[in-house]
Amino acid sequence: MYVPTKLFFTKGHGIHREKLTSFELALRDARIACYNLVRVSSIFPPNCKEISIDEGLKQLQPGQIVHVVMSESATAEPNRLVAASVGVAIPRDRSLFGYLSEHHAYGQTAKTAADYAEDLAAEMLATVLGVEFNPDSSWDEKREIWKIADVFYKTKEVTQTAVGHKDGLWTTVVAAAILLA
Repeated sequence: MYVPTKLFFTKGHGIHREKLTSFELALRDARIACYNLVRVSSIFPPNCKEISIDEGLKQLQPGQIVHVVMSESATAEPNRLVAASVGVAIPRDRSLFGYLSEHHAYGQTAKTAADYAEDLAAEMLATVLGVEFNPDSSWDEKREIWKIADVFYKTKEVTQTAVGHKDGLWTTVVAAAILLA
């Protein structure tokens, strides 16, 4: 049985005339291009520990199959804002699982995309933990309800934004959570 015990977050962006190469350059900027990335769904494993990117990369070898929760967004439209964000919500009871969320958008600032991804992960965890709230209430209202319920250990996000290249080259952004054994 494989259950990750560590994870790290990373992000990057790339620009090129070819979309695939733009994506490759974004992965290089995020320092994860030399791995075989396998996308997985959005569960933050029980008892998983966040580590730094430098610590995580020391545990990997080029060509290795690596599990990732990743968001990506790309555009070839000049001046179009793109965003990719991964949010996480970790329960106070670390023996329980938490949630990672992927959010990708056009026209959203880094703060808007980051808040949305973090809110999405927190909302998924809150519903599993039975915390009742109005899904239409503001992030601040929800955060206050969750704070009172005392069920969260931590929420956070990693977000990358970029503005589409002025000459219409492909611009790609990625945000990722890398899961390690």
